[in-house]
Amino acid sequence: MIKIENLVKRYGDTVALDHLNLEIKEGEIFGLLGPNGSGKTTALNCLLALLKYDRGEIQVFGRPMTPVSYDIRQQIGVVFQNVAVFNQMSVWENIDFFCGLYVPDSAKRKQLAEEALLFAGLENYRKKRPRQLSGGLLRRLNIACGIAHRPRIIILDEPTVAVDPQSRNRILEGIQELNRKGSTVIYTSHYIEEVEQICTRIAILDHGRCIASGTAQELKSMIRTGETITVEAVLLNDAQTAAIQALPHVFSVSLEDHTLKVRFTKASHNLVRLLHFLESENISFGRVFSELPTLNDVFLELTGKQLRD
Repeated sequence: MIKIENLVKRYGDTVALDHLNLEIKEGEIFGLLGPNGSGKTTALNCLLALLKYDRGEIQVFGRPMTPVSYDIRQQIGVVFQNVAVFNQMSVWENIDFFCGLYVPDSAKRKQLAEEALLFAGLENYRKKRPRQLSGGLLRRLNIACGIAHRPRIIILDEPTVAVDPQSRNRILEGIQELNRKGSTVIYTSHYIEEVEQICTRIAILDHGRCIASGTAQELKSMIRTGETITVEAVLLNDAQTAAIQALPHVFSVSLEDHTLKVRFTKASHNLVRLLHFLESENISFGRVFSELPTLNDVFLELTGKQLRD
């Protein structure tokens, strides 16, 4: 459905997109995961032909995407991170207006706008002005305006920034519902849990490049980390830390603020071996917990830095 090949975008001496390659299939919830400045929003702006790029090719529905591809744009709904609604209009009037940009037929437009209002759970706020809404409700209005015309492709750029947990869950559930109804979704975020929860396939971006892509499980299988064990309130000397590093299947040890983190490769009984060592050295400690690999572990191994700043 969408194909991006060798996309390059520069801002002076800064390379925002460095030969980016992405392919998005129909029916996916495709996640773009990366820290701020990784190129996610720039890639979307190029995809929408809102930005000129230096090199590369973008195809949507098998056709080149250009600034005058109006028939393609009519089939795309966009919800940017910054809320874009009119404070002079009511909730209903905003949805109706944005739907009218794509649907000229008045009766059809009103039907679609009403469905978007109900979808976003804003039926009790239809006469309110945007400034009267909470942050979470305002985000939901922003989404309703972007999807009211029932687009085949929906692009959501950080739609849950600074919203409460209840609204975040409502938004994520809504995205999955839109996907079930037939929309292909592109979802950008630096919230790992959200991407892992709803996305069927994920691309990890860093410095304008796609460094890995696949399902969440496929991405995790690319790395050495099979388990991370954290031990809190522990005091270790250099010799003891080195001894832990030498335990079987250990490949990374860090000790910071009396918190020990040990990364193991995929093996059994890692926790037993670590606890046996601590007990043999009469080392006291507090809480201990084990975690399976996360997408942040994938990013850390591939780039040497945390996904979250």
